Amino acid sequence: MSISQPPEETVASVVIVDYGLGNLRSATRGLERAGADVTISDDPDDFADADGIVLPGVGAFSEGMENAGPFRDALREAAERGQPVFGICLGMQMLLTTSEEAEHAGEGEAEGLDFVPGENVRFAEGQKVPHMGWNELDVKRDHPLVEGVDGEYAYFVHSYYAVPDDEEAVVATTDYGVEFPAVVANEAGNVFGTQFHPEKSGETGLQILRNFVEFCAGED
Repeated sequence: MSISQPPEETVASVVIVDYGLGNLRSATRGLERAGADVTISDDPDDFADADGIVLPGVGAFSEGMENAGPFRDALREAAERGQPVFGICLGMQMLLTTSEEAEHAGEGEAEGLDFVPGENVRFAEGQKVPHMGWNELDVKRDHPLVEGVDGEYAYFVHSYYAVPDDEEAVVATTDYGVEFPAVVANEAGNVFGTQFHPEKSGETGLQILRNFVEFCAGED
């Protein structure tokens, strides 16, 4: 079956966290095409019954973490249960411990979720920001999320990038004057994120989303 064709039946149930900063409509469409039964929810009580959780995100790190505050405990409990938790763009950055973005904006320190220990840093002086456009994915190690996408192109829009404390957290990289993580994952492998937007990345993004949905289905 071509990856451009939707599956004949729902593969897994997925909750998209509605904390006020996510691109919910396009993420929902992409996940549904990938075979997910999608629920958009601002109720942390909905997380436990889902096969997987998506934390989307556009905007500033400090605002994202402030808005996501009511979900912090439920997301941590989900991660500890072994549920797949998928952060997209800002959502991926929120999986890390801290970000330079808050300090750069004069907002002090903002504490991330710390599922993938590390920091988000701003592109160096002289780099055009935001980084916006299509970049090639270089898969560094096996993970179900990146099956079949090595060497493919994905769509990025961001001014900061992740620097995990542990190099093993880096699943795939791309290059924009500096090589940086395009996909990261925690040690257990059930919490992961993409710096790019899979829902805006054509066939490559759909493959990523299908990989995610299939991974969720395998967690039953």
